[in-house]
Amino acid sequence: MAARAGVSLATASRVLNDSDRRVGREHRDRVLRAARELNYRTDLSAQAMARGSAPVLALLVSSIDDPYFSAIAAGVAESAHAHGVIVTIAITARDSERELTSVRTLRGQRPRAILVGGSRSSDDPRSEELLEELRSFASTGGRAVFVSQPVGGLGAVRPDNAAGAAELGAAVTELGYRRAAVITGAEHLQTVAERVEGLRRGLEPAGGRIALVERDDFDRAGGYRCTRRLIESGRIAEADVLCAGNDVMAIGAMTALRDGGIEPGRDIAVTGFNDIETAADVTPRLTTVRFPLAEIGRRAADLALDSAEPPTEDVLVAGSVVLRASSPPRTA
Repeated sequence: MAARAGVSLATASRVLNDSDRRVGREHRDRVLRAARELNYRTDLSAQAMARGSAPVLALLVSSIDDPYFSAIAAGVAESAHAHGVIVTIAITARDSERELTSVRTLRGQRPRAILVGGSRSSDDPRSEELLEELRSFASTGGRAVFVSQPVGGLGAVRPDNAAGAAELGAAVTELGYRRAAVITGAEHLQTVAERVEGLRRGLEPAGGRIALVERDDFDRAGGYRCTRRLIESGRIAEADVLCAGNDVMAIGAMTALRDGGIEPGRDIAVTGFNDIETAADVTPRLTTVRFPLAEIGRRAADLALDSAEPPTEDVLVAGSVVLRASSPPRTA
């Protein structure tokens, strides 16, 4: 390659490996032209070994078909492109063993940074092992950031779930609602706990309360099953507003309500959380808490890729309540 371009080995190496050391425009053009003529391809594995890392950012998410995570991934990809790295995604399915295995496997690929998405769990048996892996990764020059609750002093960028839920609770009481049925995920998920407690805090000042809590998987099917159980047991009558832990659960709940002969937005109000794109497309349009999910992903990736030292800051991103037709003002 160097002989073809008529330059030294050092100059060819600097150009092909995108070294920080400057190479003149003429010599750079000659090396790149020789690379095209010889059909040269960079050996990324060798490059990663030489540099200590590959131009890769690894993102772990619970599910890629959940619009919440796909929106965050879009922001991560935007930042990665700006930093000249590519994104590889691992699906953990909210399984701590699978999450830990994924981190260990990804470390072997020498990524520049690892972003860990998905709610942390209060009873995660692998939490300490995960933290040990991420700290070891950081000690060798990698960067680890949570896109969820932080663990062990590592950096995080996350939605301010508690504050957003409190704002939602206050907003529905202003509309005249007082008795909330909450359908949500497992109690050990910290995101779930933050949202339930925040909602409770927002309801109480105006005399509102959480009348009941029903739990299932934190997805559309879980929302449907929760609501069917409330209808079949008659407990749905205890509430005047159905507050779902996220938008996809709310969408499943509205389907269950209709299947049970109950019209969402008329017979009972419904709210969601996150403001995924389809929240404004369902009928009735869904009241929710909006978070800039793509921005959260972008900021998490920026924090990881721009940090000279392992990041430790915990960045809370504020949300805002979006009132729509699923929670009209309540008439006496």
